[in-house]
Amino acid sequence: MTFHSQPIEIPRFTVIAESADWLVVDKPPFLEAHPSKPNGRATLWDGLRALLAYELINGGQVSIINRLDRETSGLTLVAKNRPTARTLCLQMEARRIEKEYLALVWGWPENDSFVVDAPILRQGEREPSPIYLKQKVHPEGAAARTWFQVESCFTLETSNGYRFTLVRAFPETGRTHQIRVHLAHAGHPVVGDKIYGPDEGCYLEFIRTGWTPELASRLLLPRHALHSAVLRIPDSGLEWKSPLAGDLRVWAGLAP
Repeated sequence: MTFHSQPIEIPRFTVIAESADWLVVDKPPFLEAHPSKPNGRATLWDGLRALLAYELINGGQVSIINRLDRETSGLTLVAKNRPTARTLCLQMEARRIEKEYLALVWGWPENDSFVVDAPILRQGEREPSPIYLKQKVHPEGAAARTWFQVESCFTLETSNGYRFTLVRAFPETGRTHQIRVHLAHAGHPVVGDKIYGPDEGCYLEFIRTGWTPELASRLLLPRHALHSAVLRIPDSGLEWKSPLAGDLRVWAGLAP
């Protein structure tokens, strides 16, 4: 169900691949996956319904299989009909859809690869939390495991010579905010992360004031630097790739 009461501008996104049953799109940052509030803001779901209008008229549906956070960019898998949605959701639950993410993080990890095997639960389940969705590592949480591979390390003079790393993340489970929580737990939070970065107060301040120069000086980026880079379904021999999003590549001074 959509909350829109008047025409909205259809959001732009890139179709990477398409078949009669599914399509894969490259979602830009700051685009919500589904309507969540009656604010009239266009979502990926709205754009997909416009794109797949013919399929919908003929009994199809729009089912976003891997829902990305608003600030996360990159590959999103969409089913066009109920049987395909069921099949893909079951494959996702069985961990038969492989995912890789790229992230820009603070600091230089000690090793070229490392694993974070640490259970996660919602912080508010164990202690007072001003941010309802915030997760934390806790021994009583759900099992969560992520493997990380260092892609490159660099410094930025525009950021006072601070050290940063481009890492590739291979989540073996699919907990809420898993990659961001695990990177923060490892001491390398994602650049621009308002919740798991330097101070969760950044998120609360952003809700009150929006993006400000003061927040920019602490977070460096207006969104968390996380990108869905690879989706792979080994059972079907399917694989899709998306290079690091342009805004993150420009900020890091990486080659196009």
